[in-house]
Amino acid sequence: MKLLALLPGHRLHREQAMGLLWPDLSKEAASNNLRQILHAARRTVGLDPASGSRYLASEGESLVLCPGGNLSVDVRAFEEAAATARRSREPAAYRAAIELYTGDLLPEERYEEWAEVRREELRQLYFASLVELARLHEECGEHEPAVEVLCKAVAEEPALEEALAGLMSLYALSGRPERALAQYERFRETLAKRLGTRPSAPTRRLRDEIAAGAFPPTRPSAEGLAQPEKEISVDAGKHNLPTQRTSFIGRERAVLEVKRALPMTHLLTLTGAGGSGKTRLAIEVARDLVGAYPDGVRLAELAPLSDGTLVPKAVAEALKVPEQPGQSLLETLVEALSGKEMLLLLDNCEHLVEACARLADALLDSCLHLTILATSREPLGYRAKSSGGYRPSPRRLPMVRPPKT
Repeated sequence: MKLLALLPGHRLHREQAMGLLWPDLSKEAASNNLRQILHAARRTVGLDPASGSRYLASEGESLVLCPGGNLSVDVRAFEEAAATARRSREPAAYRAAIELYTGDLLPEERYEEWAEVRREELRQLYFASLVELARLHEECGEHEPAVEVLCKAVAEEPALEEALAGLMSLYALSGRPERALAQYERFRETLAKRLGTRPSAPTRRLRDEIAAGAFPPTRPSAEGLAQPEKEISVDAGKHNLPTQRTSFIGRERAVLEVKRALPMTHLLTLTGAGGSGKTRLAIEVARDLVGAYPDGVRLAELAPLSDGTLVPKAVAEALKVPEQPGQSLLETLVEALSGKEMLLLLDNCEHLVEACARLADALLDSCLHLTILATSREPLGYRAKSSGGYRPSPRRLPMVRPPKT
């Protein structure tokens, strides 16, 4: 199941599976192993092998994981977020991608070649994202955030020379050459012990220039160094989130949990009792992710509404989508959001659950790049085709319960 989850389309020919999992066995022995493993896996994911076949199916000579279903895999979510960051060149997009990386892929499969290759690819993508984020900060004159990012990279991979060279340059640019030289010495010792090599010629040359006081060619003035660095501003036109008047402290773990859950689904409900902080948590998450969505983040506040038929109108107002003659408001919203890569926050849905669910269902069916984050005392639902009503769906609606304040 791990192997299938990592493959495009989650599909693999039986003989390829046997070759990857038991490369040293004969075809007969590997085939026997595969039959036994499939039986055990299907029993594990279902009440019995027959019901488990819905999740781990055989189609001709191929094995398929969750055929016809929406299978979300965290690895793919990370790769897609990293690709989005590279397209947008937004620091927030890079931070969102970096937060989705939770460490080495399948560490328990340390010596399996099929896992080892993907593990290294993901590690390299993670470190590349850190380095690229640091460069964005440096381009904006934000030395301290860049240093923080590269220190994280070097701490996790002391032999990462690209991060080391960038960190040395930043220390020198900010008037701390002694730190740059100390960082170089630690790196040199690490390479000697771990790899039996030494830093590359460009890195050695950078070290010599810093030691000689020749880097940077023109030193920043003391007055310039004393100035506080500007924060990368988020385009206010990309969101309509309210300004928070108090600090948001002690909920970092909850924020990270929601950020990691969002890329795994198109509809996420934060549930909890009234006053548990659902709205504040959702807004803080959305604010952090403004740059991660090319078409921005929009908040629709539903608490003042008493009639479910007004939900589409509230969403249209939040999106600044005007009504069109001869067209329903829902059709207009679908048309406006089609192709948009946006996060829509529906706040306080509990008294309008069915109306919100109907709207979410219609929008997500037609707008493939839309993500909806909702807050409610109960999860939104999806349409049960057989009954015509709505019921909770743990598949489409993973729940994150914010901790009580």
